[in-house]
Amino acid sequence: MLCQECGKKPATLHFTKIVNGEKNEFHICESCARDKGEMIPGSPNGFSIHSLLSGLLDFERTGPGAIQETMRCEVCGLTYPQFSKLGRFGCSSCYQSFESKLDPLFKRVHGNTVHVGKIPKRSGGVIQTKREIDRLRRELITRIDQEEFEAAAELRDRIRELERKAEGL
Repeated sequence: MLCQECGKKPATLHFTKIVNGEKNEFHICESCARDKGEMIPGSPNGFSIHSLLSGLLDFERTGPGAIQETMRCEVCGLTYPQFSKLGRFGCSSCYQSFESKLDPLFKRVHGNTVHVGKIPKRSGGVIQTKREIDRLRRELITRIDQEEFEAAAELRDRIRELERKAEGL
């Protein structure tokens, strides 16, 4: 495929821009991308996953609850500010060293701190039912804590119904 801009060189960059809900696909060569001021992956002004992570970590470092002390990995010596600038760990022990700061980061990036994976639609009926039961149990505890006993009784009945269904599967 040739570049959509110059029509001479092969298109090496293929990207999609969505602005105000309008989707536009572009297929351009590297030199036309530079001329247009587009960010080119792998180039000095390009985007990388490390840039994304570093940006999220920088928010953590300068935003509310910013780190006052300098956390350091005892194995490799990497500090938390260095980690936030690089966007990657120095060794496997960094996970334990920076653990207290990672859960909020993972929650912001992934929406959760526990990996739940995907369930196949055809063969995942039992797993989906068990997850629904777990979710309802958490909600039941909340309703009881809030003294919403009628809602809690309905949840209890729904849980029992799902447990009977799970036994039959």
